[in-house]
Amino acid sequence: MAEFRWRGFLAQTTSEDLDRYLLEARRTLYVGFDPTAASLHLGSLIPIMGLAHAQRAGHRPIVLVGGGTGLIGDPSGKTSERALLTPEQVQANCEGMRKQLARFLDFSPPQGALLLNNADWLCSLKLIDFLRDIGKHFSVNEMVKRDSVRIRLEGRDQGISYTEFSYMLLQAYDFLHLCREYDCTIQMGGSDQWGNIVSGADLVRRMLRRRAEGITFPLLTTSTGKKFGKSEEGAVYLDENLTSPYQLYQYWIQTADADVIAYLKLFTFLDPAQIQELAAITREKPEERTAQKVLAAECTRMVHGEQALRAVEQASRLLFGSADLVPDEATLELLAREVPSSTVSRAELEAGLALPDLLTRTRIAESKGAARKLIEGGGFYLNNKRVDATRKTVTAADMEWPGAILLRSGKKTYHLLRVL
Repeated sequence: MAEFRWRGFLAQTTSEDLDRYLLEARRTLYVGFDPTAASLHLGSLIPIMGLAHAQRAGHRPIVLVGGGTGLIGDPSGKTSERALLTPEQVQANCEGMRKQLARFLDFSPPQGALLLNNADWLCSLKLIDFLRDIGKHFSVNEMVKRDSVRIRLEGRDQGISYTEFSYMLLQAYDFLHLCREYDCTIQMGGSDQWGNIVSGADLVRRMLRRRAEGITFPLLTTSTGKKFGKSEEGAVYLDENLTSPYQLYQYWIQTADADVIAYLKLFTFLDPAQIQELAAITREKPEERTAQKVLAAECTRMVHGEQALRAVEQASRLLFGSADLVPDEATLELLAREVPSSTVSRAELEAGLALPDLLTRTRIAESKGAARKLIEGGGFYLNNKRVDATRKTVTAADMEWPGAILLRSGKKTYHLLRVL
């Protein structure tokens, strides 16, 4: 708990003596993930990191994928009813999440983390038995007081369906099942899950006479009030096909000075001394953005691996003007995803391409006249080196990179020419 506390993970706990409880023995704890999308997003990193820190402290984490509850939909934090997913959609989303979660935790048997799907026990429940054995422990009077329900009941247009109203019972049953089968006594989640977590802990205590506790993490916003994990394009995902490693890296690079130290605590495993040093550098030399670069590197490596990080760092240097760097194939592939690109045959390049023709062909300039004006004004770069000769012919001799040439207009308009 001390680790959680100094890093800023704690929003609420169900007991004041959780420190002692966690120190007494190895505990099993879990976090549930809702499979409403094919990928987890940056907001999911807080509970994932919470599980990772717990495992490093010697406890056993359970990652619970909501293949069963995902068919219902959690009303927590929602002002309207979710669109119900098909079983096939939920299953596909679960598989995508499994691969991502395995990057953060050690699942090695026999004592490693567990990856479970609540569809394995929820989908076989019999309704009458469930209502008789579980439903009797829930007071409707108390359930309607939960924020997730109350807010919806007060909304004139939406209300809440019985389907979503029953979600609380199903999540509580998850806690009961995990306690009974895996000796799991702690549930963790975002602060919007407080009501569901308390309900589950109460059910465990009543039916098993076991101690059951809950921990919630804060729901983050940036220092400007913007929702954490959102970019101009929308949510930032952990799936490289939805948010590329380069885009993920740039998201962290753009972190405000006011947020970067808090994010280093939450989203890296750096120790207090390292973070204090980065805080001092940020205060003294904020223009160097050292803390942001460390944050971006640590998080990109954790999500996508060392090779992807190397490619991203190379690409970043190239796109910010480095002329002395020769990229490898992985970096070229990454660049081709991030900037407009086209191909040219080696034979055509060896024959020579007039530079104004090449700029119009790649749409860096709208016309040959605009191309000549760009070049004469010193605004065009070939492999990050300025070219000011309008009569230049681009040939194979200009191919300093393996199979590619980078064209640039000004500071931010790029085009990657791949040579086949």
